Amino acid sequence: MKLKLDLDDLADDFFEETHLLGIVSPIKDYQFCWHINHSLRFDFRINNEIEIQLYRKQRHYYFQIFEYRQPNSSLVHYLYKNQFDGEYLLPEFKHLDYLWLLKGDLVSSDFLGSIVSNIKTIHGVQLVIELTNEKIRNKGHLIF
Repeated sequence: MKLKLDLDDLADDFFEETHLLGIVSPIKDYQFCWHINHSLRFDFRINNEIEIQLYRKQRHYYFQIFEYRQPNSSLVHYLYKNQFDGEYLLPEFKHLDYLWLLKGDLVSSDFLGSIVSNIKTIHGVQLVIELTNEKIRNKGHLIF
């Protein structure tokens, strides 16, 4: 008997009650995190344990993830770098530099709106948009 992992169910479970923002900003990831931490009083840190590794074109590609756990809440923020050495984590969104995933707790539209507003004030940020799950073709690439 063979067991088959249903990746669609896995992705649906992972993305249940999440919000995903797409960000266009040419700022280096460590500088971008510093700006976010400074303006939002967050504490994003790189988490090498959940780094995404993809194998394409006979090469390994590594996508760093920065993580911030909201105090007194089960909400966790994940900031993915969408590009590594010419490859994209989500190729359908090549124009996006960063992906910001909010997961683990309900997020009010006011809270999400304040995050978007604050990101837009960062010098060098050109665009912040909310991405709907239906638009993401390669959801599995975001699962760690």
